[in-house]
Amino acid sequence: MAKIDGATLMARSLKQQGVEYMFGIVGFPVGPIAVAAQRAGIKYLGMRNEQSASYAAQAVGYLTGRPGACLVVSGPGVVHGLAGLANAQQNCWPMILIGGASPTYQNGMGAFQEERQVLIATPFCKFAHAVEHVHRIPFYVEMAVRNSIYGRPGACYLDMPDDIILGEVEEEKVHQAATVADPPRSQAMPVDVDKALNVLESAERPLVIVGKGMGWSRAEDEVRAFIERTQLPFLASPMGKGVMDDNHPLSVGAARSHALQEADVIFLMGSRLNWIMHFGLPPRFNKKVRIVQLDISPEAISQNVAAEVALVGDGKAIVGQLNKALESRQWFYPKDTPWHAAIAEKSAANAKQIQPMIDDNSAPTNYYRAFKDISAWLPDNAVIIGEGANTMDIGRTQMPNKNARLRLDAGTYGTMGIGMGFTIAAAVAHPDRPIVAVFGDAAIGFSGMEIETACRYNLPVKIIVLNNGGIGGGIEEFPEDRSQLPPRVMAIGSGYEKIMDAFGGRGWYVDDPKDLRQALNEAMAYPGPALVNVKLHHAAGRKPQQFNWHTA
Repeated sequence: MAKIDGATLMARSLKQQGVEYMFGIVGFPVGPIAVAAQRAGIKYLGMRNEQSASYAAQAVGYLTGRPGACLVVSGPGVVHGLAGLANAQQNCWPMILIGGASPTYQNGMGAFQEERQVLIATPFCKFAHAVEHVHRIPFYVEMAVRNSIYGRPGACYLDMPDDIILGEVEEEKVHQAATVADPPRSQAMPVDVDKALNVLESAERPLVIVGKGMGWSRAEDEVRAFIERTQLPFLASPMGKGVMDDNHPLSVGAARSHALQEADVIFLMGSRLNWIMHFGLPPRFNKKVRIVQLDISPEAISQNVAAEVALVGDGKAIVGQLNKALESRQWFYPKDTPWHAAIAEKSAANAKQIQPMIDDNSAPTNYYRAFKDISAWLPDNAVIIGEGANTMDIGRTQMPNKNARLRLDAGTYGTMGIGMGFTIAAAVAHPDRPIVAVFGDAAIGFSGMEIETACRYNLPVKIIVLNNGGIGGGIEEFPEDRSQLPPRVMAIGSGYEKIMDAFGGRGWYVDDPKDLRQALNEAMAYPGPALVNVKLHHAAGRKPQQFNWHTA
């Protein structure tokens, strides 16, 4: 009978389970898996750092609905990959980290790069296991894929020792596994659907918070129908942006703080009351706020604030139930309420506050003036990646999304370093869309060598670096004694565009905002990877904030 080796069986099992993309760095002992993956029809992209590879795997999982695979070498390679494993788990995105390991017969002997990899991966994922026999590879791949996308999505880890990768087994002895179907779409109890609508009808100042859970469940059609039918004001979470068009007249994004503080009933639609939503607590929220919560995970219900009504299940299915139940009701939220008027008034005041910065043509420029041109230039169908504290936060408000799953950033874990991994993942998952990544200059430093990866694969990504010379801001000129530089400071006027030029892409440096739009147009027209490096004033920052809501 024919024999099959572990590397080939791993690749075929991943392909069977719908894993289409693998990102990694080859070396002992995982090289054969990468070669086998390509033979099996999986798109393998060789990265420059295991962290970026792990970030790419999870982003492609979110964008496509099936987990991406990250392939890393043993020991330090797995340790580097843990960054992405943890980020995927906190962000609720599916990925599978595949770590090479020393041969099983050398366990405990001090083998090359020997590490307790299953042990260290376990706290950061939903499922972790070592593959102990070649014939059981399909069994473990099926478990990893199923765990990664069923229930609340997340990360999984598989440990592949060298002797399992190179080992052989008779094909008839392979433990065959069924192909994992798309996740079942569980519904809420009809009585709870009615209770939820009753609570929303009783509200004076209702608010819907649309989270990335709705994006994951592909619920945008149902959510849009619900908002249009009820006329409820809504707020998008950072990666819930695009489930509803950010420019929709019912969006309260421009009056976020006011809406959260004053709402008396909040419908959490696939969003969590974690730090991003200030835990649902005063002073950012009404202390008497009533909560209707929709979540895939029962354990998430009533986190930090008790839910008056719990809708546990799939977002697309449950919002579909709500829409069906609304057919027998005459209720909708009137447009001429004081609540709508107050939100509109606050939105106008906030817009007026930032308008002078948008109109400021002085050089070096500020964030808002730069985003004025960037936003006008962005195609509606672009995937937008944002990284960097001020760059990401201001970009969330200044770069609107019209469609779901087209916004990627640091997310729940607040991870810096995700940028180029996410950018490369978006480019391979959406070769038909423009891919635009906007980095701060500190942020691009975490993963900037992946510019070479983008150039090597000729991915036509468009990168913008907003460069103020530091973490949050730099200084106008260096002191004579550089040993006393403030901790936040980086080099002044760094030529990040030259890195792109060096690897075969095309770069532009812009130090006057009057030249920005032309550079952006040329970058978009360029057929390969492009980078526009925009010098900001060293003290450029956000508009004054009423609350230090990022961490407080």
